[in-house]
Amino acid sequence: MSRECISIHVGQAGVQIGNACWELYCLEHGIQPDGQMPSDKTIGGGDDSFNTFFSETGAGKHVPRAVFVDLEPTVVDEVRTGTYRQLFHPEQLITGKEDAANNYARGHYTIGKEIVDLVLDRVRKLFQTNLVPYPRIHFPLVTYAPVISAEKAYHEMLSVAEITNACFEPANQMVKCDPRHGKYMACCMLYRGDVVPKDVNAAIATIKTKRTIQFVDWCPTGFKVGINYQPPTVVPGGDLAKVQRAVCMLSNTTAIAEAWARLDHKFDLMYAKRAFVHWYVGEGMEEGEFSEVSTNGEKHTDVQSAVNLFSPHGNFDWLHKFNLRCMVIFHKMDPSSS
Repeated sequence: MSRECISIHVGQAGVQIGNACWELYCLEHGIQPDGQMPSDKTIGGGDDSFNTFFSETGAGKHVPRAVFVDLEPTVVDEVRTGTYRQLFHPEQLITGKEDAANNYARGHYTIGKEIVDLVLDRVRKLFQTNLVPYPRIHFPLVTYAPVISAEKAYHEMLSVAEITNACFEPANQMVKCDPRHGKYMACCMLYRGDVVPKDVNAAIATIKTKRTIQFVDWCPTGFKVGINYQPPTVVPGGDLAKVQRAVCMLSNTTAIAEAWARLDHKFDLMYAKRAFVHWYVGEGMEEGEFSEVSTNGEKHTDVQSAVNLFSPHGNFDWLHKFNLRCMVIFHKMDPSSS
């Protein structure tokens, strides 16, 4: 059964990362910037694996299964006029007229609300059938190895065992937390390049014997492993070295609670001084919404659900309240208002 992945890139960072990702996807599948695939291509061995990320039109053009969204048009305009401007469907590049000025309330209640229906319509066109209409929310920790420059790679061996061990090191994680302070519940290892199952099994067996890496005792910690024998592709002129093998790990670990706890603490410090609250109240929010998630409110019920990684009863009201805490922390005051 064929499966498709739909990518939704939101905001400046999301759009810029997405643009870089699609450049890499095109290089990996041998697709040109105009969406065409040369008939004599050898990349991918002539299979149709590109269908996971691209849809093919009757004219033979390959269109990304992606939607780019930003309230401010500048960054998406760079995609519209860039090297890959012919690759994307124009309807999937969605912009507003002004940004949210780093104000969650402005993006959630006013400016952003104006384009929600348009975005949902575009996503529905791509995502007509969802086999999991209301999935449980989890917070997977993403790790990649090796993250190494060309100069350093020349002196490194980068065996299967080494890159597997690197996945359990904080330096290779996409979220700042120490996995040694938590316990793993599940791990998914996706290898690419010159990798054989025997080496993977040996590396995982070694990991399980290390005392610094702990696993929960209430369920068997399974390692799901996938191997793609095509070596990792690098973007020309990029900072990463071209290596013979690499691994990406998705894990469910209790250590991710550190990230939520940090946000929680920062919110308490800022809300105690009512910092930036007037910006949100001015956009239609009520201060009572902040009080609900303050130290004296319902924080210990709602945010604890996030710290525990999931809501056992499937009630996700805490997620919105947790977002209220996060938005104050990430707010940047407009210099003109000081």
